[in-house]
Amino acid sequence: MAGVTDVMSTADLVDQHGEALRVCDVQFRQFGSHREFSGRVRTVSCYQDNGLVKQLLNSEGEGCVLVVDGRGSLHTALTGDLIAGAAVRNGWAGLVVNGAVRDSAVLAGLPLGVKALGTNPRKSSKDGVGEVDIPVGFGGVTFHPGDTLYADDDGVVLLPRS
Repeated sequence: MAGVTDVMSTADLVDQHGEALRVCDVQFRQFGSHREFSGRVRTVSCYQDNGLVKQLLNSEGEGCVLVVDGRGSLHTALTGDLIAGAAVRNGWAGLVVNGAVRDSAVLAGLPLGVKALGTNPRKSSKDGVGEVDIPVGFGGVTFHPGDTLYADDDGVVLLPRS
């Protein structure tokens, strides 16, 4: 269900699925031009290092949403305009970053969903330290690769994979 106009609202999903739906409690800020987005979850766990984020977003996205657990650090940005631009070119539906982004004015014009905690102009390291496609948890939920994520102005929700 990766798309923009066909995304069911998170409030309607909660009404429809009840307790089967996991709701993230983090109050993310909105950065991309797609305020509503959805897709199959891929994950990166990293800390102030966006090497794996860059690597994944430079590969075919197939309408997926990349969930980046940066452990809530706002010290460095885990994505900016160049990496987000690669995500657009490679067919990613969006990013949910438990951390900071940069180049927010450019991100606002990209046809991509981007939610993050905040901004910082400082670059992160690019050593590729971290893990890909493992369960990551924040905001009271665990994001499993293969879950379906829905995001809009009301929040981020997950349907477990079937």
